[in-house]
Amino acid sequence: MAGSTELYGLAVGLMIAVVTAPVGVSGAVFLLPVQLSVFGVPSPAVTPTNLLFNVVAGPGALLRYRRAGLLNSPLTRRLVIGTLPGVVIGAVVRVFAVPGATVFRLLVAGLLMPLGLWLIARTFRPARPSAPAAEPSRLIVTGLALAVGIVGGIYGIGGGSILGPVLVGRGMPVSQVAPAALASTFVTSVAGAAAFALLSLTGSGDVAPDWYLGLACGLGGLIGGYLGARLQPRLPETALRVLLGALAAAFGTLYAVQSLR
Repeated sequence: MAGSTELYGLAVGLMIAVVTAPVGVSGAVFLLPVQLSVFGVPSPAVTPTNLLFNVVAGPGALLRYRRAGLLNSPLTRRLVIGTLPGVVIGAVVRVFAVPGATVFRLLVAGLLMPLGLWLIARTFRPARPSAPAAEPSRLIVTGLALAVGIVGGIYGIGGGSILGPVLVGRGMPVSQVAPAALASTFVTSVAGAAAFALLSLTGSGDVAPDWYLGLACGLGGLIGGYLGARLQPRLPETALRVLLGALAAAFGTLYAVQSLR
């Protein structure tokens, strides 16, 4: 039975990563409800299990983006600088003062559903050459990354699901945002997983990750992420923006439904 669970985890991780990697989303935000509802991972162990998925799955897409020369950018550095301390703060909050799961789901639904629909509408709206969208400032990007890092540390989701729609909606191309978002997700997931490993030595309850399931899902994500990143250059910018918006809206809808159960 355990072996079947890991095989299902590998398949789920692969399918999620193929779809989400081209737009800079690790897929952990989709994997979280699957781990809770289908695989029955207890809380708060589901958070480090999701972070473990990001750690194992991340190099697949990042390797492809590195070969294309897309990782060494100022945006990547700003996102990492913001999310890295945030995820450590979030891990501490998760273990010692975690908010209720229902509140989290409602917050995610309230953010991602309108954000995704707005991005889709903005993509299809005719561009206005006289009033181009201004890219967010360095301070705003770093502050947003810090907030997303805290959320990622608490709930084990990839920050790309939030950072991507916001930055792309502000006029930045998906081809620039996706590698930076995935890089920051990977770095902060390593830090977050390490923080939970240390906290599991002092905390009580299910703090350590489900190692077998996390590694299985991550292996699937490793393969799927590489394939998804390889697929990205073959997709037009409009298709990528619509895909990112649709994923954000789908994430929000999923969490809204779960919060009402």
